[in-house]
Amino acid sequence: MAVSLDDDVPLILTLDEGSSAPLAPSNSLGQEEPPSKNGGSYAIHDSQTPSLSSAGDSSPSTPTSPNWEMNYQEAAIYLQEGENNDKFFTHPKDAKALAAYLFAHNHLFYLMELATALLLLLLSLCEAPAVPALRLGIYVHATLELFALMVVVFELCMKLRWLGLHTFIRHKRTMVKTSVLVVQFVEAIVVLVRQTSHVRVTRALRCIFLVDCRYCGGVRRNLRQIFQSLPPFMDILLLLLFFMVIFAILGEFSAPPGPSWSPKYFSSLENSIVSLFVLLTTANFPDVMMPSYSRNPWSCVFFIVYLSIELYFIMNLLLAVVFDTFNDIEKRKFKSLLLHKRTAIQHAYRLLLSQRRPAGISYRQFEGLMRFYKPRMSARERLLTFKALNQNNTPLLSLKDFYDIYEVAALKWKAKRNREHWFDELPRTAFLIFKGKGGEPHYLVFLTIYGVELFLKVAGLGPVEYLSSGWNLFDFSVTVFAFLGLLALALNMEPFYFIVVLRPLQLLRLFKLKKRYRNVLDTMFELLPRMARYCPPPSRQAQATRGCARRGGEPSGSRGKESQEGLESGPGGPSGGLRF
Repeated sequence: MAVSLDDDVPLILTLDEGSSAPLAPSNSLGQEEPPSKNGGSYAIHDSQTPSLSSAGDSSPSTPTSPNWEMNYQEAAIYLQEGENNDKFFTHPKDAKALAAYLFAHNHLFYLMELATALLLLLLSLCEAPAVPALRLGIYVHATLELFALMVVVFELCMKLRWLGLHTFIRHKRTMVKTSVLVVQFVEAIVVLVRQTSHVRVTRALRCIFLVDCRYCGGVRRNLRQIFQSLPPFMDILLLLLFFMVIFAILGEFSAPPGPSWSPKYFSSLENSIVSLFVLLTTANFPDVMMPSYSRNPWSCVFFIVYLSIELYFIMNLLLAVVFDTFNDIEKRKFKSLLLHKRTAIQHAYRLLLSQRRPAGISYRQFEGLMRFYKPRMSARERLLTFKALNQNNTPLLSLKDFYDIYEVAALKWKAKRNREHWFDELPRTAFLIFKGKGGEPHYLVFLTIYGVELFLKVAGLGPVEYLSSGWNLFDFSVTVFAFLGLLALALNMEPFYFIVVLRPLQLLRLFKLKKRYRNVLDTMFELLPRMARYCPPPSRQAQATRGCARRGGEPSGSRGKESQEGLESGPGGPSGGLRF
């Protein structure tokens, strides 16, 4: 008896009673069967699971049937693999691999990796040779190291269970980590058995455990790109060394006899290479050139040609090659990441198609996917995400719209308030005014404190008594100028931009806080008027300078002596000169 097709029957993961392999979709639906690793790779042995080959009395499967649940979970795994740049050959292939994959892809596992790597790095502070304050006993740090290495072994075992032996061996970074782990494990056992610490150069390799953790993905990516850009860099570096050797040979055999060519720099081929290498950095220039230049000025041509080729051409060419290679690798990596995400989206999209509606994804399938892909997303956010992806406003989500799943799923939704009246926005007016350049939070806080202080003083003392004090008047002017400067910045009032310069006057409030500072300022104000009459004005000083210049050649006569006596006596007599 034929079974009626329903929208809730999955298109790919429809299984037979006695088979664990997925059935290919019928030709009438016009769908191609995806590769075995792109869907339906889990073996579901459940006699109660309905399928197309079941008896006619079986009812269609519900949205929460095991078939759909496995499709949702596998589609979410594909999306995670596309986001994390995990290769599709690492896709879990059975229930054991799925359990290991889920365990190895949660935040607790990531934190365990990070804590273990940091513990191994911090043990270097406590191992010999260490400062006495941080030194630990051999048993203590060796036991801690073995414990951390056992945690790393557990992590690798989970990855081995997830990937399988064949894929595990093919993963280069995992094999490097395993090799370092074996060496570290052997050394820790040796230290524990011998009860003494030896020279351990391999401790420098502990940073590999930190680089391999989840939170250092950007570091791994940059390191990989640096290593990939080394071949062009090495070609230009060999060209630079080639010219350096040529000029070193010329410098050695072109040296005339005698000490004038500076045997210290070009006595042998080794000294010539070292001297020219240092000259490449201009650290010994012109010292390396002066001995030969003192005998023959034309010898400077040798150094000019060398610096022109090596320093100004090949070095700049080296930088250009490195920059261009790194940019090309970055572009190729971005392209491969984009294509990898597109492929992952295609795999997930095929798993979410139903037999009744193979043209797109309905909201029920999308909601089931998001329950596994974004478990913390609320039902309202799932609906909004579906609406944001569905640009055509159709019941089904097409593949073209589904390509934006990564960008739209990362959005944060916030309820928008319905402002019906014009005065609803009035409480935010001040915030909108100060939102510009002059709206720094710390400056607004201090200006608010100054304003409250000014209001309390005026309210307590009264305007007349408040303004009768010089310090209060200074405080009032500084606060007003600061407020005006804030408005000038917020409203882009360019003609009044000079007011912003007055904002640092608030620092002068320091003299008001401490009595000793006020005494210093009062003393300075008291001395300035008395010292002013002894300081000649600029015009008199300029006239005196011109007079001295005119009479600079005349000998000092009686007039000079009288002037000297008048300067010593001053206006108040012999005792009233420049005395303080």
